[in-house]
Amino acid sequence: MKKTSIICATLLLAVAGLQQVQAQQKKPNIILIVVDDMGYADLGSYGSEIHTPNLDKLASQGLRLKEFYNNAICAPTRASILTGQDQHKAGIGYFDQNLGLPAYQGYLNKESLTLAEVLKQNGYSTLMSGKWHVGNDSTSWPNQRGFDHFFGIIGGAANYFNSGYMPLGGARYPVIIEEDNKRWHKPDDSYYMTDEIGDHAAKFLDEQSKTNKPFFLYLTFNAPHWPLQALPEDIAKYKGRYNIGWDSLRKERLARQVQLGLRDANQPLAVRDAEVPNWDNLTYDEQQLWKAKMEVYAAMVDRMDQNVGKVLDKLKALKKDDNTLIVFISDNGAPAEDVAHGKVHAARNIGPVGTSGSFESQGKNWSFVSNSPLRSFKGALYEGGMSSPLIAWFPGKIKANTIERGTAHLVDLAPTFYDVAGAKYPAAYNGTKINPLIGKSLTGLFFKGEELNRDKPLFWELWGNRAIREGKWKLVSVFPVNQWELYDIDNDRGETNNLAAKNPDVVRKLSLEYLQWVNANNVVLDFNLIKPKAILDIKAN
Repeated sequence: MKKTSIICATLLLAVAGLQQVQAQQKKPNIILIVVDDMGYADLGSYGSEIHTPNLDKLASQGLRLKEFYNNAICAPTRASILTGQDQHKAGIGYFDQNLGLPAYQGYLNKESLTLAEVLKQNGYSTLMSGKWHVGNDSTSWPNQRGFDHFFGIIGGAANYFNSGYMPLGGARYPVIIEEDNKRWHKPDDSYYMTDEIGDHAAKFLDEQSKTNKPFFLYLTFNAPHWPLQALPEDIAKYKGRYNIGWDSLRKERLARQVQLGLRDANQPLAVRDAEVPNWDNLTYDEQQLWKAKMEVYAAMVDRMDQNVGKVLDKLKALKKDDNTLIVFISDNGAPAEDVAHGKVHAARNIGPVGTSGSFESQGKNWSFVSNSPLRSFKGALYEGGMSSPLIAWFPGKIKANTIERGTAHLVDLAPTFYDVAGAKYPAAYNGTKINPLIGKSLTGLFFKGEELNRDKPLFWELWGNRAIREGKWKLVSVFPVNQWELYDIDNDRGETNNLAAKNPDVVRKLSLEYLQWVNANNVVLDFNLIKPKAILDIKAN
């Protein structure tokens, strides 16, 4: 009798274990793809001529949002992605620099849990390949914040053909590349970083497939962030394509956006930035340099898409493609920086744009095209600085070729993923009280086409720049002028008609709500009080 009881108990445990494994297997896998410094209009599915067939396939088989907001620059965006918190609440109000205040400490605080920490507690394998940029100290690295495996760049940027140092502002700073807390290094010019990020992601998926767990993969390419460096075969695809210049190229993209249904033909376009010259007014030598820049930029986006394809192929080979949610975004709009403009490689004799050791960026001229039809650039809180494409793909769950307005934000990603995963978000973790989530799950929008309704506005502060979005209204100001401007985004996403003087009640209401948010998130209202030495030469206007 006793022996029979033991056998029954063993069988029950085995059945329970099998049921647990089956429940884990039914949980969907999640892949979040983030690219760096890519504009709203740089994918084929958002109007571009750049060859991005893998992401365009996800778009045609899934959903695109017209309005998805980031935090206008790398580190603050990644803080909100990883934690579902406003950047200040997570500790990265400015950048990955410690300015001596909790909201500006430059690394993720313990009160803000990462996606990896939460999903790992809920039975997920947690994988990351790419750029971290939310804490330079080793106590704040990915493996210490919940990721089972990590490969990539700890800081904000890297060369694509070699590690070592990055020149910036007349100085050099070290590039830290790690794999699971061990320094990674290959001989210079023996690799291309975008390929390494894609290869490591595929390797992690292979290793993870030996478990019975669902997985979360955070795939964060540093492309197409400067320096503009690409493989010769990719650059060759675009030779001569940009001879038409930025004026003609922008017209092409704007027309394509209307054809795709992403933009109304009557929608006001952002006014041309005053610092963007007419293409035809450039000298021959100037045109040659600018054409080369865009050829390399396009090649970098192209190679990124190829590596997305590499991960999709691995997903299919592992037979996990039918149970995986994939979301794609960019961390900010295309940048205004013109970090070299021919001067570095001319002085050092290190070769043309795009080669190993060259150090160029696309600058405002091409970024104005990348951000079409929106105003301004990375670092600014006008639409061009803080708007991203968003693609969501989940076979059988998301309707194919769907375009929604959305008006979603980074803080909505965490509750969406936890909703999809059936994950519990804790009130406390390792004895620390945890910040509650502030975003809205996008599952209704993604899976049912339901309108996303908020009970509170969206708020931003970056380097003294300020913004609020509530309904159709957007209130925005630029540091150090600090004068509120008001735009009706539903009818004027190009932000061409400032309605502040005509709607003082709206300005007053939103500005008061902004002050309440400032107090709740320990935001420094007067940026002059904490303004650090500039680490990036960005003109965000």
